[in-house]
Amino acid sequence: MNSSLNLRTLFAPSNIRTLAGPLLIILVLSMMVLPLPAFVLDLMFTFNIAVSVMVMLVAMYTKKPLDFSVFPTVLLVTTLLRLSLNVASTRIVLLEGHTGPDAAGKVIEAFGHFLVGGNTAVGLVVFIILTVINFVVITKGAGRIAEVGARFTLDAMPGKQMAIDADLNAGLIDEKEAKKRRAETSQEADFYGAMDGASKFVRGDAVAGILILGINVIGGLIVGVLQHNMELGQAATNYTLLTIGDGLVAQLPALIISVAAGLVVSRVGDDGDMGSQVIGQVFSNPQVLVLTAAILGILGLIPGMPNFVFLMLASGLGYMAWRGGIKQAAIEEAEAPVAAPVVPAESQEASWSDVTPVDVLGLEVGYRLIPMVDKGQDGELLKRIRGLRKKFARDIGFLAAPVHIRDNLELKPNAYRIVLKGVEIGTGSAFPGQFMAINPGRVSGPLAGRETTDPAFGLPAVWIDASQREQAHALGYTVVDASTVVATHLNHLILSHAPELLGRAETQALLDHIAKDSPKLVEDLVPKLLPLATVQRVLQNLLDEGVNIRDMRSIVEVLAEFAPRVQDPLELTSRVRQALGRAIVQSLFPGSGEVQVMALDPGLERVLMQAMGGGGPEGGAIEPGLADTLLRETAAAAQRMEDIGLPPVLLVPAPLRWLLSRFLRRSVPTLKVVANSEVPETRLIRVSAMISPTA
Repeated sequence: MNSSLNLRTLFAPSNIRTLAGPLLIILVLSMMVLPLPAFVLDLMFTFNIAVSVMVMLVAMYTKKPLDFSVFPTVLLVTTLLRLSLNVASTRIVLLEGHTGPDAAGKVIEAFGHFLVGGNTAVGLVVFIILTVINFVVITKGAGRIAEVGARFTLDAMPGKQMAIDADLNAGLIDEKEAKKRRAETSQEADFYGAMDGASKFVRGDAVAGILILGINVIGGLIVGVLQHNMELGQAATNYTLLTIGDGLVAQLPALIISVAAGLVVSRVGDDGDMGSQVIGQVFSNPQVLVLTAAILGILGLIPGMPNFVFLMLASGLGYMAWRGGIKQAAIEEAEAPVAAPVVPAESQEASWSDVTPVDVLGLEVGYRLIPMVDKGQDGELLKRIRGLRKKFARDIGFLAAPVHIRDNLELKPNAYRIVLKGVEIGTGSAFPGQFMAINPGRVSGPLAGRETTDPAFGLPAVWIDASQREQAHALGYTVVDASTVVATHLNHLILSHAPELLGRAETQALLDHIAKDSPKLVEDLVPKLLPLATVQRVLQNLLDEGVNIRDMRSIVEVLAEFAPRVQDPLELTSRVRQALGRAIVQSLFPGSGEVQVMALDPGLERVLMQAMGGGGPEGGAIEPGLADTLLRETAAAAQRMEDIGLPPVLLVPAPLRWLLSRFLRRSVPTLKVVANSEVPETRLIRVSAMISPTA
């Protein structure tokens, strides 16, 4: 029973597929040492031709190189198969060649007689031509493409990884998609590296074919004349024809495999299979076909030329141009917008329907950017904007208003404008079909293109064509497409204007969302203890200083605790920040290590406390000279912190936090001001810079 079960498991379909590879390698290697009958040799030669044709067809129908990632291994196996067949056929040719032209099987006989007419000179010339085509033209070109592709792919890996990280940070892709793209980038580099090495197999196979041909001819003459007492002419005829047939039956699959290698490494783009791309890009332009037909027609009218052939081809191309023109006109007519019937304008009284509310968040585009946001054309920017809103909701803690997109003919064709409540907050330009190569500060060379500036972060950049993408990656640029440029700019502005996006409606929707899990908590707070406007103001204060409001349960609990005694939004914000202190510090200093901060000189701290005058966070004023010194020294200290890779964080007493945060943020936008009471007791504080009025 156990043995029957083991055999059944061994010969299961999945196990047979697993064993197919090792069995094929063992079979190929055994052909080098074991004598094969002529029929088996015919079978293996036919199998070799069939495999080579299959590989070439798979290469033609592959949409991108990684879809045929096993090709370098297939190249090695097929090369080994051909060499094994050469060894096996050489053995049988030398042993049985004296018996006649069918000594090595029907396949070799057919290639030696039928294809070259039994003429040794013709066969030799045909074999040499096929070898030269394979070795000098196809294999050398494919090997060069693979070598350059491997080098540029390896050089471009850092830029591609940075682009993936940028898309991930902007919310355009999730972690799963980022992991998939990183794996594809690594596999692409491995594939081109393997193809660079595997191309040497084909070149070596071509050289081996020439050497085997010479060895077989010389060996056949020696065996025929000395061992079988044949006439020199008869021996030359028998062994040379068998050797040429053997060489041709091996070189034809080698040539087909070389063509497949060239097809795989020379592909550009992944829009379709090779046949569809050739037909679509070469024979789809009616103007090109008409001009070609006219040239052939003129040549066909010249006396002495093969008029019938030229005129027949000219007629065929002319018919293709006519059919292509009809099809193109039909497509343009179908895509043309249908003009709406003109309705006479009637004078009507104005109504409330004429009053259109201002969109909270809007994106206006020039007419050349319309395909990026057209739902009918599957605009890529629409998907990215949906991803941005989802990521914003996850990271910040509330759902922002939808982005209303409309075209604006007053803008330049490639321009776009981002508006918040009817006010412009950002502008830029994008060029569909082109890519923006952003200089992160460590590129190794310049790029030819339209110089510009990254609209989101102000980095120098260049608009480049798609053909320059790999070159830009290799030079260290971060390359993104036009829709990513607009989406990243929009994401940056949404994050920086988060407080303004949190209106009354969003605040109420956020509280309603919390009430699904904690209805009593929200009911006790609004409107019994605090009005909705005060809760909104507290949340806006948090967002204004870069604190997310994802932990709404803790925020509502703190407000409910202090609302009976405190109604001031600034004081309530301070209480909420203390409750969220652990999360605030964690976002600035991940992990559990020490907190390296800037601090105020004790003398300066006392002066500022006196200036406050006990009037609350907004009470008191700072003397102008002291204010100027404070700004200058804080900016210098923040720059030193950033230079050593630390976030610029200023630690101050709680009464000073709001005043200094609002005052210093205008000159040092990256500065974060944290109160002593907000730092958890479990974190060790280390003062790395001291701000003094006499520094």
